Amino acid sequence: MRRLLAFCLIGLSLAIGPFHEAHAQAARRAETGQLAPQRPGQTDVYILSFGLWGPQSVFESEARGAARILEAQFDGKGRSIVRVNTKRRAGAMPQSLMAAAAAAGRVLDPAEDIVVLVLTSHGGPDGIGLVAGQDALLVTPDNVRELLDRTRAEHRVLIVSACYSGIFARKLADPRTLVITAAAANKPSFGCRDGATWTYFGDAFFNKALRGEPNLDAAFEKARRLVTERETREGFDPSNPQIAGGEQVLERLKEACRTTPVQQAGGPARSAPC
Repeated sequence: MRRLLAFCLIGLSLAIGPFHEAHAQAARRAETGQLAPQRPGQTDVYILSFGLWGPQSVFESEARGAARILEAQFDGKGRSIVRVNTKRRAGAMPQSLMAAAAAAGRVLDPAEDIVVLVLTSHGGPDGIGLVAGQDALLVTPDNVRELLDRTRAEHRVLIVSACYSGIFARKLADPRTLVITAAAANKPSFGCRDGATWTYFGDAFFNKALRGEPNLDAAFEKARRLVTERETREGFDPSNPQIAGGEQVLERLKEACRTTPVQQAGGPARSAPC
């Protein structure tokens, strides 16, 4: 695990090319397919989930798994976009990420709906890595702010599963932007093994806590306890996951859960379980 952390930091120290220049032309192309339209009078949740580090399959697996669970909890079927880099394919380059954010922005109601952005990768003190083949970029909090702004959503959730990801909470959290991170700004996180299904934080938050607790703040508290117990048991210095901001977002999500009908198989519609 410590060797993987060293690999992460070496990769980020070699990151080249500014994010904003890479997407300047291609971001105009819609390459995201069709998203379900927003429903007037109802708070819809749009999900963007990006696995950025191609050399290790855990980030693809985590991005896809996170999107599935978020869709299920927030009635997001047809309202999610997943983009990933793999060992063979560059699917989550800046142009495709910006195009995905713009696609969400074209269909959602900025004042009514919510965007959830999930980023999973290796991280360093200044941001997280985007690696596909020979291309390597550093994605900073300013870059992520640009992605969020491109969606036009006034209420946003950012979830970053990476080492040192607390920097995103420190720089981006505000009352309408909820930020959840796998680690504090000065701490590594763990579980980034090629072939794994989840990182430690992804397993605790998405796979365990969020399946049974759709309130994001309550799910985070359960996940923080689970991941800290696991890290301590395995001899790691705890990563200290962070949550910040989002007071207005959390209230909006709870209201959405109270009013969104969920159809049970073979039974009548009911409110979501929040």
